[in-house]
Amino acid sequence: MVKGGGSKFTLYAIWANNPHDPDGQYVEQVWKAIHHYDRHLKNTQTILAGDFNSNTIWDRKYRKGNHSNVVKRLEEKGIYSSYHLHHKQIQGKEKHPTLYMYRHKDKPYHIDYCFVSADLADKLSSVEVGDYKRWTKYSDHVPLIVTFN
Repeated sequence: MVKGGGSKFTLYAIWANNPHDPDGQYVEQVWKAIHHYDRHLKNTQTILAGDFNSNTIWDRKYRKGNHSNVVKRLEEKGIYSSYHLHHKQIQGKEKHPTLYMYRHKDKPYHIDYCFVSADLADKLSSVEVGDYKRWTKYSDHVPLIVTFN
């Protein structure tokens, strides 16, 4: 639970990694987590943010724990991607990458997300993606900056 400045919400910090899990890696870790925490995930005062290491473009159709199914399950819970809502983008066709693989500008992907419950989505004022030139000296990821009213 995060409290302060007149706000209170539950934050789930995501870093989908674990390439050694025999049940699956990356987005499948998120799939397992949202099912493990299912009864705690609410359509109010909830944020899931971080490096999901996934995108619809990499979906494996025969795997239940793919990116599209994670998005669908969260949406069923009333939790939505702030970036996609704000910029009116379609999953897998994002215009603003959050990762430049190996810091190469010609290898852009959108794999970082901030999913928010419906009540918080109504308060979105901006969703910005960091600039390649400014941020890649620090990381191959650029920040996703979400501001609420």
